[in-house]
Amino acid sequence: MPAVIERVTQMRHYSHTPSAATRTDWKVIRSLVPYLLEFKWRVAVVILLLVLAKVANVVVPLALKEIVDAMGKPQAMLVLPVFLILGYGLLRLFSTLFGELRDALFAKVTQRAIRRIALQVFEHLHNLSLRFHLERQTGGVSRDIERGTRGISFLLTFLLFNILPTLLEIGLVAAILFVKYDPWFAIITFATLVLYIAFTLAVTEWRMVFRRTMNDMDSKANTRAIDSLINYETVKYFGNERYEVARYDEQMQGWEVSAVRNQTSLATLNAGQSIIIAIGVTLLMLLAADKVVKGEMTVGDLVLVNVFMIQLYMPLHFLGFVYREIKNALADMEKMFRLLDENREIADAPGAPILRLEQAAVRFEHVGFHYDPAREILHDVSFDIPSGHTVAVVGASGAGKSTLSRLLFRFYDVNEGAISIDGQDIRSVTQASLRAAIGIVPQDTVLFNDTIYYNIAYGRPDATREEVVAAAQSAHIHTFIESLPQGYESMVGERGLKLSGGEKQRVAIARAILKNPAILIFDEATSALDSKSEKAIQDELRSIARNRTTLVIAHRLSTVVDAHQILVMDKGRIIERGSHRNLLEKQGIYSQMWALQQQEEQ
Repeated sequence: MPAVIERVTQMRHYSHTPSAATRTDWKVIRSLVPYLLEFKWRVAVVILLLVLAKVANVVVPLALKEIVDAMGKPQAMLVLPVFLILGYGLLRLFSTLFGELRDALFAKVTQRAIRRIALQVFEHLHNLSLRFHLERQTGGVSRDIERGTRGISFLLTFLLFNILPTLLEIGLVAAILFVKYDPWFAIITFATLVLYIAFTLAVTEWRMVFRRTMNDMDSKANTRAIDSLINYETVKYFGNERYEVARYDEQMQGWEVSAVRNQTSLATLNAGQSIIIAIGVTLLMLLAADKVVKGEMTVGDLVLVNVFMIQLYMPLHFLGFVYREIKNALADMEKMFRLLDENREIADAPGAPILRLEQAAVRFEHVGFHYDPAREILHDVSFDIPSGHTVAVVGASGAGKSTLSRLLFRFYDVNEGAISIDGQDIRSVTQASLRAAIGIVPQDTVLFNDTIYYNIAYGRPDATREEVVAAAQSAHIHTFIESLPQGYESMVGERGLKLSGGEKQRVAIARAILKNPAILIFDEATSALDSKSEKAIQDELRSIARNRTTLVIAHRLSTVVDAHQILVMDKGRIIERGSHRNLLEKQGIYSQMWALQQQEEQ
């Protein structure tokens, strides 16, 4: 295969020392071994077919030599060259047939490895903390996974099917030349091989700088493109289409420069390889021709050496291509495996039991929390939510209200104090059992790009259709859904953009109702609703919160007047607490907020 073949794959640039890069490469290769061992018999048969194919390929020139020598003898019987020609044809067939059988058998090994690793990465990403996902760039991560899985297929196939058989073929050819002919044939062959490999390794390492830079630019361009398309409406609001195109082109310009350098350096590599091979073949043919003239070799021997050189030329040239592509595949896989090395900030304790729910009573004890040590979010927060009670948290934006729900879900661990449910520290139980016990209606509802039915049923995927419809009715969205041309099968669009804010929030409420959790969190659950809809939904929320432990995070105080206890937060501290009536009587911050909101409504 010509060495000019070049896949344009991408990978972000990381600066490594050669030894560090080598260690990383070997780590990546070792990580693939378990996937080979899963199909031991297939791999064994594949290796046998590989050896047979190469042996057949090496024997072909020997058969051709005998045909040429036999044809050079007029007195030879006609049956002899015909027999040799038939044998020559069969050897050609076997060298191809064994290779095809090998590919067919190995396909399952490769595809299973891709599936397993992609699944492992996907699962690992879901297990990483919220902090990681708030900082990640979706476009770049998706590109890393895409390139990495492609790299697995290439690495497995070419390491086993090209590096090993090429070295085997070179060894067999060199051995035949050494045994049958003048040692200089083997010496020239080996010298050419060593020079070729040294040149290929040196130039390929030099080219990897351009490759990584090109990958870096591509990942950044892809991230900008995805981010811009996700925020399509914002771009339109401000008329910044040209600005977005310019930002995208800024990265693509860098990619273009690196891609051109990558291609020109490839041309340099190809030219150097061709020169080395041409010199080696010329020297061998000169030596062979001299031997024929002296009568030490036959014309068949000359043909044999020439065919061997052609057969060596192809795998040698291909070896250079394979080495480059393996280095590229390792670079492509490097980022994906770095994702697997990303530590899980929140992990279950070894042997953690499942949460035992009895009363579903929640307690925050002297909780302190910060995302950054320089900026404290919560200071010594303590309160109880008894079983079946509703506790509301109110306060200005940035007071730390929504952080309470994130800590209760254990998206983060508290820095001080503890959160417990029925006396069990949530850090000591499994995250799966903890989150199964809690349902939430978030302030910003983001839906999957699927049907309305799918998004409601996501609260409990095994629910019956009747249960899904009942949840929609409870959330007062059933009538709206039925009015749509496709009803429950209507698509909601990317992040639910085809629905209004109120419709999305009703879907979120229906989803929480369907989950039927012991603990409920309403995080500004009615913020996107108009006053009329809010009153209707508020009655339903009170109904589903009855006999459940409920935490309500609200800005509109009219939605929490029935709460058993109201906490007023400011700058991460609880500054007031009590029932609606008690707080009004205190004439404090809550009373001022209430008066202001009543005035605004009037």
